[in-house]
Amino acid sequence: MFLPSFSLERKKAIVTGAGRGIGRALAVGLAEAGADVALLSRTEVDLHETARMIEGLGKKALVIPTDVTKREDVQGAIQKMVKEWGGIDILINNAGMNIRSKAFEVTDQEWNTIMDTNLRSAFMMSQESGKIMKDQGTGGRIISITSVGGHVALRTGVVYAATKAALIQMTKVLALEWGQYNINVNAIGPWYFKTPLTEMLLADKEYVNDILAVTPLKRVGELPELVGPVVFLSSSAGDYVHGQTLFVDGGMTIQGF
Repeated sequence: MFLPSFSLERKKAIVTGAGRGIGRALAVGLAEAGADVALLSRTEVDLHETARMIEGLGKKALVIPTDVTKREDVQGAIQKMVKEWGGIDILINNAGMNIRSKAFEVTDQEWNTIMDTNLRSAFMMSQESGKIMKDQGTGGRIISITSVGGHVALRTGVVYAATKAALIQMTKVLALEWGQYNINVNAIGPWYFKTPLTEMLLADKEYVNDILAVTPLKRVGELPELVGPVVFLSSSAGDYVHGQTLFVDGGMTIQGF
């Protein structure tokens, strides 16, 4: 028997930015693999829609409206999940945003907003969840959604790129520190995927042509193509993958943009 298990039965996962797009897809995908999933976002109505999809699969969903840029909200969400379900096995740091300002035009407010949403929130969620994973004695999985923009230079979005590069490095350092506690820490680096946030950009044929010109597979990604890698890293199939960033990018990072 060499094929490891991809099952997440009896696992308890928590996903930030779970109300729509990538976050919703990952939350539902984890449930399809067997996990119960706690759902975090500021927009409660979106979370309830994700929860209905998960419950339709026969799994538990815990809706926790949360501003992940606030320490007290993060701590409260973790405490609620532990109280309800007894622990945390999987954390998916998905919450993120971008403001596509040119570097000369970036304001202090834009800098702080993007840094707090993309980077500081992921660290706080990892820190608070990591404490639980360490103390419960069974370890856990932490997966952060970074970007190809953290690895190669894109045309705009300097602050976004800085946060995503920092997430990649944060993943490595946490992996070094927390491996001894059986906490696997990894990251996923997507290129363009079809989501509500990219809908307007992908409606621009010239922009899409620029994307495809540097994508060897000559297409943008579909959300199920992100779910598989996340389930792999969350399951026992990914037990020996640690401190890595897996780029799910149709080959884009081979050549840059």
